[in-house]
Parts: sequence; C-alpha cells; structure tokens
Amino acid sequence: MKKRDLIAMFLCVPGAGLFALGMCMCLLPEWGAAVQGVWTGAAGIAVLLWAWVLHRIMSGKPAMRHFSGRSLIRGLIGLAGTLALGTGMCMTMLWGMLVPGVAVGFAGIVLLLCLIPLCRGIKE
Repeated sequence: MKKRDLIAMFLCVPGAGLFALGMCMCLLPEWGAAVQGVWTGAAGIAVLLWAWVLHRIMSGKPAMRHFSGRSLIRGLIGLAGTLALGTGMCMTMLWGMLVPGVAVGFAGIVLLLCLIPLCRGIKE
C-alpha cells in the first residue's frame, strides 16, 4: 500500500464517520441535535475535501483540475441530485410525507445516476 493511500484512508474514515453522524443528528428528531448535526456534517465534509486535495498532491497532480463549462454542469447536476435526495429523505423521515418523499428522493437518485455517463473518459 502506498503512503498516499494509507493517509487518505486514515482521513476518509473519520471524515465519513463525522458526516454520517451529522446526518443522523439532523434526521433523527429524538436526538434534538439538528444544529449540532449540521456543524458535525460540515466538519466531515471539510475532512473529506482535505483528504481529497492531499491525495491529489501526494499523487503528483495539481490540487484542482482544469475548470471548464462541462465540469460546471456536472457540479450543478450533482448538487441538484444531492439536494433532491436529501429533501426526499427529510420529507420521508421528518415531515411524514412518505410517497412524495420517496418520489423526490428517487428523482435525486436518477439525477445522480445521470452523472455516470458525463464523467466517463475523465483523464486524471
């Protein structure tokens, strides 16, 4: 195992754990920790982004790839899909709207799956 992969693994596991814990804190009303969950999830995202940048630098690549219009469209589709999936989860788990929540969440999954053909052929 290469050093960069080991470091990425040691950063991604706690980052994903913080993000998952933050989501649980937000989506479980019994815990009553929605605000703290947002901050915990944001900390998890920050650790994951840090791991990604560090892995790219240790691989000898630039920290950020070349920005283009295609990457902007991919990012917007990913953002819309993620927000739709999260809204569907909230509708189902928090607001008691099961059928509309499943429909909105499914639409978010479809948007995220639309990214697969757009991301093929990306040269790192």
